[in-house]
Amino acid sequence: MTQAFDAVLLLAFGGPTRSEEIRPFLDNVLRGRPVPPERYEEVVRHYLEVGGSSPIARLTESQAEGLRSRLASDGSGLTVFVGMRHWHPYVSDTLATMAAGGLRRAVGIVLAAHPSPPSREAYRQAVEEGRRRVGATAPEVDFVGEWHDHPLLVAALADRLCDALAAVPADRRARAALVFTAHSLPAAMSETSGYETSLRRTAELVARAAGVPAWRLAWQSRSGSPRDPWLEPDVRDVIADVARDGSGDVVVAPIGFVCDHVEILYDLDVEARAAARAAGIGFHRAATAGTHPAFLDLLAELVRGRLGGRTA
Repeated sequence: MTQAFDAVLLLAFGGPTRSEEIRPFLDNVLRGRPVPPERYEEVVRHYLEVGGSSPIARLTESQAEGLRSRLASDGSGLTVFVGMRHWHPYVSDTLATMAAGGLRRAVGIVLAAHPSPPSREAYRQAVEEGRRRVGATAPEVDFVGEWHDHPLLVAALADRLCDALAAVPADRRARAALVFTAHSLPAAMSETSGYETSLRRTAELVARAAGVPAWRLAWQSRSGSPRDPWLEPDVRDVIADVARDGSGDVVVAPIGFVCDHVEILYDLDVEARAAARAAGIGFHRAATAGTHPAFLDLLAELVRGRLGGRTA
């Protein structure tokens, strides 16, 4: 007989919560990967420039609290936990806590909407490794299905986009260029996983919901070897392009991320903003889904769909 669900496990990347955690966190992320020392120090500087920490743990816990509230209101009785791949609370530690509480089966949600090995297989592997560490009492984790084109995700992102568009001066709004962004990946990895295809679908739906007829998809935060083909163009190059095309403002909407962390706070709010300044145009950044009510409703809907034996 299949064990009934008794918990939800939200999975995210993790990040340092204070400056002294930056290097241990990066050592964890980069373990086994040959990264030039100058690149390592560059990333350390990025974290220091945005305050010496990442808000991802705090923001993910806020998302978990919003989900708890929604599940409590419908009497599901599920406890919501957070597990991180690369920092506290680690996935394995969270699974151990769940096991100690007698929980046996959880709905798993990776807080990344678009399929790729780093956003799917890596988290499943982290869960399986954590379950092995915990042993026979470790809870099973059943993952929800795809949700990159879910109407509630689209609603949340479109609302965030509309807020950003409203910040463009009214006399320049019609000429503002819309650029959606996501983390770049190796091109071959994207092709086999459907990553770029799913992002273009999200972008299309969000732009349509926001009433914006034209948009571009750009990539950011590339971290691989310059010799390998990764998804292009980079958002900074696209910003220069739209300025040459006559746009007085650029609105950047990071639809590939569900909450702020260094890839948003530095790569967009610092580097992309500087690219816009250099090009002589205004820069406006849409907020991530975060704790938007529609996004929290989406998480609850994903859980309810799994409880009913359906994929989302």
